[in-house]
Amino acid sequence: MGIYNEQGAAIEEPEPRHMLIKQNTGGSKRRHQRTSPLSVRRQFSRLPPKDVFNDMMFMVGGWTRDDPSCLVEQFCPEYNEWRNAARMVNRRANVATCALDGKIYTVGGEDNIRCYSSVERFDPDTDSWTTDVAPLSSPRTGVCLVAMDGYLYAIGGHDGITAINTVERYDPKMNAWSKQAAMLTRRTRAVAAVLNGHLYVIGGNDGDMALNSVERYNPEDGTWSICAHMLCPRENAGCTVYLGYIYVAGGKDELRLDLCTAERFDPETMRWTPVKRMRGKRNEMSLVVFNGALLAVGGSDGITDLKTIEIYSHETNTWRHFGSMKRKHPGGRVVVLC
Repeated sequence: MGIYNEQGAAIEEPEPRHMLIKQNTGGSKRRHQRTSPLSVRRQFSRLPPKDVFNDMMFMVGGWTRDDPSCLVEQFCPEYNEWRNAARMVNRRANVATCALDGKIYTVGGEDNIRCYSSVERFDPDTDSWTTDVAPLSSPRTGVCLVAMDGYLYAIGGHDGITAINTVERYDPKMNAWSKQAAMLTRRTRAVAAVLNGHLYVIGGNDGDMALNSVERYNPEDGTWSICAHMLCPRENAGCTVYLGYIYVAGGKDELRLDLCTAERFDPETMRWTPVKRMRGKRNEMSLVVFNGALLAVGGSDGITDLKTIEIYSHETNTWRHFGSMKRKHPGGRVVVLC
């Protein structure tokens, strides 16, 4: 058991400034060690203070016609290993995932027969999925899902015929979706992030080609505006907010080539700048912040599905290998519960 590399060897010990998971050299088991909040704040001056790092990380889904297992794995920092969690009720590919109020939501997706409009919710306390969540107004795959101000936003996607610009907002108190102002561009397989009270939708595909365009939603007046374009068109990328920037990595470009490049958006200058490229190409990857560390997880390099993990150092602008999950999750996505 444990975090493994592709050959099954145990994970290398992470650098103390990045991760709180360390190998105990006195035995085979790993223990969860916490760096003091003060030292973390000194090393990450732009990282919001936390008294305790207690994030939970899940890899949700991963479905293909040849491998329809749709497994869910949870990383357990206390034991430094991935463990199986309950599977979704409906097994599907290209499902959108997001965390809200300590729960994980999965929205839309497809199998080899149809697209879905249904939504499922996972409770980590009971390790169970429920389907009593209101569905989207229409079936779609490749939808983008993000949480903002206590709501979920389901953005764009493909309805089986064309890419769409529809935006819906879910109110968990009312268990209902409501239509919001549509995006300026039709997008499927885009990514999204919330920063400084605005919702950014980045890249994707308009039904013909990968996009490098970015648009921003202001929830106060319900309007969309165009932002600076990314340096590279990409769809199925990974995206997250880290130390005050939006990071985007991997995906496919307009030539359908898998990417290892990464870039970040500075909201103060409203510009994108390149970041050191990852060690390997990763399409359909996840980019997440887990216990203060920026991780690139899973994806596909165009030849095989990956279970490896890379960790990024903002201080040295470098990526390094950081072990792997127990299994491959083609098309699966990582969700972090804080």
